[in-house]
Amino acid sequence: MVQTINLTLNDVKKEVQSKDNALLLDLIRDKVGVKSVKAGCWRGECGLCTVLLDGKPVKSCLVLAVEANGRDVKTAEGLAPEGQLSRLQKLFVEKGAMQCGLCTPSFVLAAHYLLKVNPNPTEREIREYLSGHICRCGTYKQMIEAILECAKEQRQEERIAVPPPRQKKRKKDERSD
Repeated sequence: MVQTINLTLNDVKKEVQSKDNALLLDLIRDKVGVKSVKAGCWRGECGLCTVLLDGKPVKSCLVLAVEANGRDVKTAEGLAPEGQLSRLQKLFVEKGAMQCGLCTPSFVLAAHYLLKVNPNPTEREIREYLSGHICRCGTYKQMIEAILECAKEQRQEERIAVPPPRQKKRKKDERSD
């Protein structure tokens, strides 16, 4: 049976016809045409199919397309305005964290989420968090460097953007006891 699925993909509302048993991975790649989401193992082990569903990472090869009805889906393309790269994506490029590029979108999405929930991760925490993703080129070291650098930059931006709280000035006629 075919159903209409209404979802928001990378901040754009979509209405897509899909079979009941179709996977979210197939809907994104074949029906909508977003090719950054890859099929690797079809068992949820390699992480290549990772997307953010309502802001949380899921392996789209394990999610039925109908489960995305009425929900927000984000791929690597949705992390920055069209034609631009997010700072994390730029750091992946600058640090050489991508070679063939097959796994890069899934690692970027996973790292994006990690930095959202843990803005100050240690190298060990990054390694543990990314352990469900496979890079055949072996650029893990560069990915970790990019993520650590992005975390550092974000913390610096927060310090600049948020001024310290002001202390109230005391009135001259107020006594301090």
